Amino acid sequence: MVKKAPRRTAERILEVTLELFNRFGEPNVSTTLISAELGISPGNLYYHYPAKDELINCLFDRYEKSLNELLNASDDVRDVEDAWFFMHTLFELIWQYRFLYRDLNDLLSKNRRLETHFQSVLKNKTRSVKALLDSMSRSSAVSIDSREVEATATSMVVVLTYWLSFEYVRDPRNALEPANAQAALLRGAHHVLNLLVPYLEASQRTHLQSLAGAYSAS
Repeated sequence: MVKKAPRRTAERILEVTLELFNRFGEPNVSTTLISAELGISPGNLYYHYPAKDELINCLFDRYEKSLNELLNASDDVRDVEDAWFFMHTLFELIWQYRFLYRDLNDLLSKNRRLETHFQSVLKNKTRSVKALLDSMSRSSAVSIDSREVEATATSMVVVLTYWLSFEYVRDPRNALEPANAQAALLRGAHHVLNLLVPYLEASQRTHLQSLAGAYSAS
């Protein structure tokens, strides 16, 4: 049996850092803790990532790349079922990098690069949601006045961006634990799509309620 080559140290550092950031929050994780968790010396960690901000930026770059690839798929959303899958997939990605959202204001206040790039994230999310609304309008799944698109898209992006913060405030001890991930993601996707209810075609509205009920029951 051929042995697998050991993972590169730099990759292992990022994986463990992401796990620790997600579990404890970025402000509560030091480079000393990261190196101890990895069983390597601080010097070895600094060799690959000379500053904590470099770890944060590398993780954010991965998130942003995956996010943009996903957002480009919004043009393919035709109905409520497509939208439900799209939003749930988006929330799953946000969950994978939830430390960014849990500590968003703190991170942006300390990291200028993150501040500017996250502004691009918001713009790309808004562009994507508008494309989703346009696609669903063309397939007659929604009927929305063009004057309402901007405000509706912005409201959806606000919920997308701050949903995990809401979950955390609602239940700080348990909300961001892995065991509660699925329920949190489902609630988030449901509440984002619920903003479309006034504009959904009748059968689409009924289908959204059925989807929400089925997932809640499971």
